[in-house]
Order: sequence, then C-alpha cells, then structure tokens
Amino acid sequence: MLYPVSDLTSNRRKMSVWSSARGTVKASANFKMADDVSVLRKAMEGLGTTEKKLVDVLTQRSNAQRLLISDAYQKATGRALIDDLKSDTGGDFEDVLVALVTPPDVYDCREIISAIKGAGTTESVLTEMFASRTNKQIVAFKTGKALSHDLQSEVSGEYGKALILLSEYGLYHVHLRHFCTHVSLQILYEAGEKKWGTDESKFVDILCHSSVPQLRQTMVEYKSISKKSLQESIEGEMSGNLEDLLVAIVKCAKSTPTYLAERLFKGMKGPGTTESILTRIIVSRSELDLLDIRADYKKLFGTSLYSALTSEVSGDYGECLKRLCGGED
Repeated sequence: MLYPVSDLTSNRRKMSVWSSARGTVKASANFKMADDVSVLRKAMEGLGTTEKKLVDVLTQRSNAQRLLISDAYQKATGRALIDDLKSDTGGDFEDVLVALVTPPDVYDCREIISAIKGAGTTESVLTEMFASRTNKQIVAFKTGKALSHDLQSEVSGEYGKALILLSEYGLYHVHLRHFCTHVSLQILYEAGEKKWGTDESKFVDILCHSSVPQLRQTMVEYKSISKKSLQESIEGEMSGNLEDLLVAIVKCAKSTPTYLAERLFKGMKGPGTTESILTRIIVSRSELDLLDIRADYKKLFGTSLYSALTSEVSGDYGECLKRLCGGED
C-alpha cells in the first residue's frame, strides 16, 4: 500500500532540498521568517485573501525556507499553512501554492500517487517522473516496497517492467553490473532492426539497467551498426506507452532539460493548457535546472518560456508561474 501523504509530510519535513546554480529560485538573503509568517497571516485572515502577498512570499523563498515558514506559521496560529492555503484559494492557484510548501520528495510522491490511483492510470506522468528523476530523488520519494508493489498492481507488460526497474535504480545510478557497449549494441540491433518483430524485453533490460554515461556511449555507437539513431529505432519498432518511456529515457540521457522543455511545450500547445504539467515541472525544477530548461525552450521553439506562459496562463496562477520562471531570455 502507499502511505498517506500526511505521514510522509510529518516524517520528511526536514529533508534537505536539492538545489543548483541553474535554478531560478534562490534562498532569500534577507530571510526574516517571522515577517513572512505575519504577511501570510494578514493575507489570509479577515475578509478576502490578498493573493499578491501569497505570491510575493512563496515564490521568492527557497523550499527549505518555505518549510521553515510553514513550521513557524503552525506554531503561531495552531493551523497548518497548507490547510489555510487550501481553504483560501482554489483551482490551479491552490495547486501551485500547495506544491511550493511541500518538500520535493513528498511532492514527487504525491504526483506518483495521483497518477496511479483511481479508475485509470496516467501513464504520461509516470513516464515523465521516472525518466527525469535521478536515483537520489527516486530513493527519496519511494517508501520501502510500497512503490514497486503499487506499480505492479497498476501497470503491466514491458512498460510496467521498465517502470519497476527505474523505480529500483533510476537513470543516474552507477550500476555495478558488467556493461559491455559492443555486446549491448549487438543485442539491441538484433532485438530490433535486424529481425522481424521486436524483442521489447531486450530494449527494456539494457536501457533500464544502464547508467547515463553508459546510455550516452551506446547512443553514440548504435548508429554505426544500424544506420539509425537509437531513438529512431525505438520509434520505428515500438508503440504506445513503452515507446514513450524508452524514448523519454534516451532523451533524458542526452539532456533532461531539453526533454522537460518539450513537455512544457506540449502542455501549452493546442486548444487547451495542461496546467498540471506546467505546475509540476516549473515547481520541481525551479531550484535545479529551470534556467537550462528556459534556454532549451527558446532554442527549440523560438520563443521564451516566460512569453509562452504569459500567453497561456493568467491571473494569480499565471503570475505565480511567471515569478518562478524568473523572466525573459
């Protein structure tokens, strides 16, 4: 079974946040926790909510600082900050604020739970999460054997097998299994391009047991024997969720920011916007590599991520995402 999110939150509130110089959100140098708590209280108490104040505080502090604010807020009011945010806001704005005051590992776990619970499974979310998270991140958000158990009950076939392997290792592990690029290349070629029909299990076994450096080496050399890139072979030989996952693995091995820039673009193109994609990627990468995602978005699509957000999302929710995005490129 998956553990209740409330239990995860109470057990992991002090977990350190992974951050990087390539993030758009930094810790506030003039952090005054008591002042922030006071601002948030005034913004939500009384008649009406001052949404701008919520955005000003919560988008301009690091996650570690937001968690300190949450603790201080509860001590001062006797109420959980996350509960007051849910009571005083709604919709996509509520979702992004709740994400901001949630520890990264707990937030990732919530996204996994949401993707596999209920009547249907949202495979695209599982694909994105397991292809783009490091081994350290996966270890942090998985809870014992619960994650693998729940995946086994919700996804099947080679796609399910691949997800379970990724939940155990992740792409950024240093795998101890003996790895020979030449042998792996030959196995992949004979499992796909060389034969009628595709032995999908061979692709799953090699791609999900390889570290990023190993995958990069395999991709460089694969074309010399098949005349196609590894991604082209996967796209030509497979379909559906398994194709999407293995392509995502290859893309993330090359560049996770590029893959996530493509996901953001897909979330905004067409007649509607998939706000959950925007919230998840922008919040979860805001302290890691959102600057790189911004750069790749501009390179791939000819417009800045900030401009795209300005066109696609509005109101307090849109302002929150734009503040996290950090500006034009």
